[in-house]
This record gives sequence, structure tokens and C-alpha cells, in this order.
Amino acid sequence: MALKRMVMELGMGTDLQGEDYTKAACRAVHNALRQNSLTVYDAFGVSRDEMVVEIIIGVAIPDAVDVDAVSKMLPYGSRSVRVEAGGMDTPKEGGGTTIMANAAIIVFLDLPEGKEWGVTA
Repeated sequence: MALKRMVMELGMGTDLQGEDYTKAACRAVHNALRQNSLTVYDAFGVSRDEMVVEIIIGVAIPDAVDVDAVSKMLPYGSRSVRVEAGGMDTPKEGGGTTIMANAAIIVFLDLPEGKEWGVTA
């Protein structure tokens, strides 16, 4: 068996008032999740709980993100969260900052090596 990359979904989230990097990151994950309906696990006869999901978050201050809170955004599958420098902080007139986070959610399935996967009619 080998992990095969099956899906990548992208999202963006912001915290307009609270300057909370975790909130922006969670909103980015929520945005990415709500843009799809995964059925790929069914197509390959795999339980959705067997999916391996990697979440990559980009924010201006990576250490300010609670990775446990971000991980809990996923409804199923084993997961890992990596936070990197990215996103954008935008100063607001009168003080404060608007936080923008980007998320990439990558789904892998553990599939047998050498098997031909094709669509049959």
C-alpha cells in the first residue's frame, strides 16, 4: 500500500477585528472544506476515517496559530497541521490589523501499489 495524493482544496479566512491568527486559520480551513463534497474515498472503497489529511496554513506569524484548534476543524480522517509564513496582515486606519490566513487541505488515500484505477462504465 502507498499513500496517493487525491485531492487538494484551498481556502482563505480572515479575522477583521480580533487580530486572532487561529480564528483566521480556522476560517480558512472552513472555507476550503465548504467548497467540496468528498466522495473519492467511496470511489476507491476506503472508509472516510482512513483518509490521511495534511493541512498547511499560511499566516504572517506562524507561532500564533493553535494547531490543535485547526486540526479539530476536520470532521474525519487522520490529520496533521503545518503552519508556515504566509497570509497577510493589513494595517487598519486608526490602528489594529486585519489578519488573513490561507489554507491548503491535501487528502491522501492508502491504495495498493500497481493496481490500475480506472473508471468503468
